[in-house]
Amino acid sequence: MQRRAFLKKAGLGAVAGTAAVAAPAIAQSNPQINWKMTSTYGPSLPPLFSTAQMFCDLVKEVTDGNFNIRLYPAGELVPGYGVMDAVGNRTVECGQTASYYYYGKDPSFCFDTAVPFGLNVRQMNAWMYEGDGLKLMRELFAPRGIVNFPLGNTGTQMGGWYRKEIKTVGDLKGLKMRTAGFAGEVLSRLGVIPQQIPPGDIYPSLEKGALDAVEFVGPVDDEKLGFQKVAKYYYYPGWWEGSAQVSLYVNDKAYAELPKAYQRVIDVASRAAGSKMVQDYDAHNPEALRRLIAGGAVLKSFPREVMDASFEASNQVYKEFCDKDPGFKKIFDNYMAFRDNIVPWFRVAEGSFDNYLGAALARKK
Repeated sequence: MQRRAFLKKAGLGAVAGTAAVAAPAIAQSNPQINWKMTSTYGPSLPPLFSTAQMFCDLVKEVTDGNFNIRLYPAGELVPGYGVMDAVGNRTVECGQTASYYYYGKDPSFCFDTAVPFGLNVRQMNAWMYEGDGLKLMRELFAPRGIVNFPLGNTGTQMGGWYRKEIKTVGDLKGLKMRTAGFAGEVLSRLGVIPQQIPPGDIYPSLEKGALDAVEFVGPVDDEKLGFQKVAKYYYYPGWWEGSAQVSLYVNDKAYAELPKAYQRVIDVASRAAGSKMVQDYDAHNPEALRRLIAGGAVLKSFPREVMDASFEASNQVYKEFCDKDPGFKKIFDNYMAFRDNIVPWFRVAEGSFDNYLGAALARKK
């Protein structure tokens, strides 16, 4: 009963209710289907991997066990960064990943996850579902044989862990830093040497000195991976990820073969599981950050000089990409127009409220 109540709250009530009342009819009209799902992540990153598992569980439960998706962590069937190719060629029917990992295939994929000085999590959801985001992303993924669905968001990320303090832009020069997607291109203009390394290999690289800095997600995941043990300076904000959307990739032919009811289940289950990811990070990042600081992490904000230089470098890179790629420009123009329209509202309402409340609570202490 508790599970059924949850499904109703998650927006799956109509489908779940139908399954409960008319299970024999559904069994007749909806065939037994078994899929494989691969992920860029694994159990060592609970909010990310558990979101994929929750998605699989919901699909199975809502279809009364007729539609089963077995989840495999990174490396078990497919390398962590091989999700796009594996889904596109139907090695697996679906996968969980972050699209900015495929920056090398097309920088436009970053708009499906995060771009520097872009949208926060609520703004990203608004662009995807109420703006042109999902439409534009579906057009982008179609030639790859993929139907994409948002599958959660980490929220605004941290700026990463550094062995030394970052006081000026000059301190970034020559810094070997693990980062992903568009961030690496922008940071390279500031002298950083970007390195794209799968999650499981980041800590050993940092520990051995192959990296001077690393950005990953935020307190919950960073604490799990133990970065604070080898790099004590923890910077914010992660201006390259005002939010970071995680995606579900589904092979287009496998998707087209599904009954319409199963297609609808994928859509609704991905939204429900994705919502849980945001809640997970929001609920648990505060305590994780406090533990990190208590354990010796030194929390610092990027100097204004660094932020301004990063903003200028980002705009320069955007212009270069727009000038040479009409497809990139089409998405960029739409995304940034949405950002520029929505940010003033957030500044008036959300920003002013959060800033005042934060200051009031600080005074109270």
